[in-house]
Amino acid sequence: MSNTETHPAETVCGARTAEPPRPGVEVLSARSVPLGGPRAMTVRRTLPQRARTLIGAWCFADHYGPDDVARTGGMDVAPHPHTGLQTVSWLFSGEIEHRDSLGTHAFVRPGELNLMTGGHGISHSEVSTPRTTLLHGVQLWVALPERHRGAARDFQHHVPAPVPLDGGEARVFLGTLAGDTSPVRTFTPLLGAEVSVAPGAAVVLDVDAAFEHGVLVDTGDVRLDGTPLRPTELGYAAPGRTTLTLTNEGPAAARLILLGGPPFQEEIIMWWNFVGRTHEDIAQARSDWTNTSRFGTVHGYDGPPLPAPTLPSVPLKPRRNPH
Repeated sequence: MSNTETHPAETVCGARTAEPPRPGVEVLSARSVPLGGPRAMTVRRTLPQRARTLIGAWCFADHYGPDDVARTGGMDVAPHPHTGLQTVSWLFSGEIEHRDSLGTHAFVRPGELNLMTGGHGISHSEVSTPRTTLLHGVQLWVALPERHRGAARDFQHHVPAPVPLDGGEARVFLGTLAGDTSPVRTFTPLLGAEVSVAPGAAVVLDVDAAFEHGVLVDTGDVRLDGTPLRPTELGYAAPGRTTLTLTNEGPAAARLILLGGPPFQEEIIMWWNFVGRTHEDIAQARSDWTNTSRFGTVHGYDGPPLPAPTLPSVPLKPRRNPH
């Protein structure tokens, strides 16, 4: 998915060392961002924000829906570029048609992972299909480390099997959880999973103590290690925990996305759909999108590509995560 804001902020995410264990869970609220147009579908963004810019290498998290396509028109994101990152698409309902400059023509469907690598540069489009009535899911980005940020274009697809838990179920799309390991290749250690928790149940998950974790709630009255989280909120847990306890206090099943990874050790700059290291990296990527063939061509989309927003003349000051 593109960041389609017409005046995107340039965000500098500071390099961090591992944080000492801290009591409690940090709760991050989402902000609403329209995808553009008079009937725009609105997404709820929890990463990046001033309070926290990264969780491991996870640098961007949009949560959208359930969106009535008949009312909003659904998703129609024209070809747009990416650099220095991987995009992770995960749906709860609906279907999205994906086309990219690698030549991939694929569909995003519920319970199926699509991961696209746009290191040196890739472009893609995303359009909800005519048979979609409700569109509901998450779009996530992963920052690539310095030595891999020029990686070649790539696209991976994986359908994780459900893993039974005591009190719930997990679908592990990246990394390892509850004895299941995803075969999908990443450039830093990561965890990504959809977890459901039965009404009144508490699920205890063994996790890597070197990881920081985020729990993005889709549905349900959830507590993360005792801290209440409402739908659309993201709960952050610092490194040092060997378990996470997810409690569902509601009358219906709860559903959430669990993210994790070791603290990212490098400073990155995010602007529009680019992840770089300097203001000059971003300016060059923007110029190349307009003037060169660096990002390739998306075939099969009916319409022009997205124009790049105007780049600010002065970089913003770094926004660093708290320690």
